[in-house]
Amino acid sequence: MHRPNRPTRRRRTLTLAAALSLLAGLTTAAVVGSPAATAGAADPQATRQAEFTAAAREFGVPLPVLEAVSYYETRWEAHAGQPNAEAGYGPMNLTDLTASTLDGDGLSTQSPRYADLLTAPAEHTAAAAAGLLGTGTAAVTGDEAQNIRGGAALLASYARGYGHGRLPRTVDGWYAAAARYGQSTEDKVAQAFADGVWSTMATGATRTTADGQLVTLAPVRHLHPDRGDVRKLGLKEVTPPRSSTPAECPASLHCDVIPGAYTLLDPSDLADYGSHDLADRPHGDLDIRYITLHSTDETYDGTLDLFRDPTYAAGAHYVVRSQDGHVTQMIPTKDIAWDSANRSFYQHSIGIEQEGWATHGATWFSEDLYRSTASLVRYLAAKYDIPLDRAHILGHDNIPGGTESGVATQHWDPGPGWDWEHFFDLLGAPIRATAPAGSDVVAIKPGYARNLQSTTYCDDVQGYKQFPGPYRSFDCPVAAPGQPASFVPLHTAPSTDAPLVADPYLHPDGSPGTTAMNDWGDKAPAGETYVVAGRVPGWTAIWWGGTKAWLQDTAAHPATVPVRAQRIVPKAGRDSIPVYTTAYPEASVYPADFVAFEGGTPPRAQLARAKYTIPAGQSYVAAGPAVRTDSYFAIYYDGSAPYDQHDFVGTTKVYEIVYNHRVAFVNAADVDVVPAGH
Repeated sequence: MHRPNRPTRRRRTLTLAAALSLLAGLTTAAVVGSPAATAGAADPQATRQAEFTAAAREFGVPLPVLEAVSYYETRWEAHAGQPNAEAGYGPMNLTDLTASTLDGDGLSTQSPRYADLLTAPAEHTAAAAAGLLGTGTAAVTGDEAQNIRGGAALLASYARGYGHGRLPRTVDGWYAAAARYGQSTEDKVAQAFADGVWSTMATGATRTTADGQLVTLAPVRHLHPDRGDVRKLGLKEVTPPRSSTPAECPASLHCDVIPGAYTLLDPSDLADYGSHDLADRPHGDLDIRYITLHSTDETYDGTLDLFRDPTYAAGAHYVVRSQDGHVTQMIPTKDIAWDSANRSFYQHSIGIEQEGWATHGATWFSEDLYRSTASLVRYLAAKYDIPLDRAHILGHDNIPGGTESGVATQHWDPGPGWDWEHFFDLLGAPIRATAPAGSDVVAIKPGYARNLQSTTYCDDVQGYKQFPGPYRSFDCPVAAPGQPASFVPLHTAPSTDAPLVADPYLHPDGSPGTTAMNDWGDKAPAGETYVVAGRVPGWTAIWWGGTKAWLQDTAAHPATVPVRAQRIVPKAGRDSIPVYTTAYPEASVYPADFVAFEGGTPPRAQLARAKYTIPAGQSYVAAGPAVRTDSYFAIYYDGSAPYDQHDFVGTTKVYEIVYNHRVAFVNAADVDVVPAGH
């Protein structure tokens, strides 16, 4: 999911300055004279532990349940009494979202979410907790001891509500109350939250918080909750009404249509609209070349809510639900969804959002989701003659940033948890050898299930949600050891002791690559094809982002398969050639009256990336024949601007290449083409 940059329009987006408070490390003291403060007075580092113990005893909540809920919400952090990115306060993440907070963070009052957020119970649990304690909201948001008491009181009130006025007799009996504490409006998400709490209890945890508080949760054995207890929450369907318009979808999927926002936001400014451009694809050079897969980093219902809000300034053609693989179409495929922050790609792409979190993808990418997405992609690829290969079936992570600053900030979903090998098997286009051993081109195929990679991550914050998900923004990094992954790490030399390669935009200081999930500069993704730059026993080198990168590739555990592919090389006599991340036409194609309308300078000029080149002697795989550069302009909501809803096509031709983790372009005039097999 991504909001594109739209420089000709006034931007209305939600900023997250409050997220910085997640890393605050200032001390918050317990109420002087309270039992918890007295209990922890002998050891200041044990104050929070004593507060949990006292609150659990006071409200009859099992201490492991209270501690595990808090750990899953905040990892026991108090955030120095300041709100986190969810407008949550204290170790129990009690929420108090106010109009001043929304205004300060830039959420427009015209947004449909504005009023909903101010009334959503999930965003106002602090008031509910304060009511149970007979105190004011400020007490449970500003003081950690009262915050923990308020969280315990809420848990106990939920438990009594599901137990006919009685508290559960066993720890497992608190499952429904914990699920309710997550404040989800969806069964599966509520269940995921409670499962996380129970997993925390099963493994236990010990941690020193940012402000020096040592908290310990001993493992609890023999836990067997009834996960069906989530039905006690009585959650209702919150999906918006469906349209009677037929979906562009294979009949077997029974897709529905919920239209995304196409709304004029300011009647005095026809350029201020959202969340996609009207077009008439495919026609002329405005063809459909790609299908781009994303992960929502939001729930299914929450994604529909956001994409129906024109102030969110983003959209997708389709959304796929994890639970059952249900597909909803939101934008006609003839129109252009703002889904990947690079117009050269999204104006030629169909975007599919899949319910899940890039940092927890393997958990959410169900088999139903894989199969539904594969069925949809097969249908669309056949309809629009899109090749079923990794140069045309892309992840958001394969699309480069369209500007110098955008290269580093471009999104990286669906992430390493998405099994590209399995997905292409379902497409009927498996990643397989198409050339003899020793070929000069290879495709990455490490075997997802056995390719265990250790990574670190920070949970992404998408903003205030009417439909909160089960994941919280923990302090970073969080380790994900030994998980199946769809990439292989790349080293600067054929040794696991050698540093990881580094992308110059991600590491401008020259530092080596890292194991962070979003450090895509050292991770070769499954299915992508690269030219071999060298081989030694157990290792293969590939040309990667202007340099030579090494990956482990042994006979016992091969990471590549040999393939046939067309390659490009810099023209003879050139020391190096430029690399582009957009395919905009030359300035001369824009008429003078259009340039004047746009402000006097040629818009969307083709600029080479300053830190990317291809030196002489290197070679990269071409995605297909050279294509003409172009740029589609949709300017006014009603299409009345000069040259509105028009695709400007240049005479310059470019090749799409697999440059690093992401694809890029080179001018056809700068390269020679080496046919497959030569």
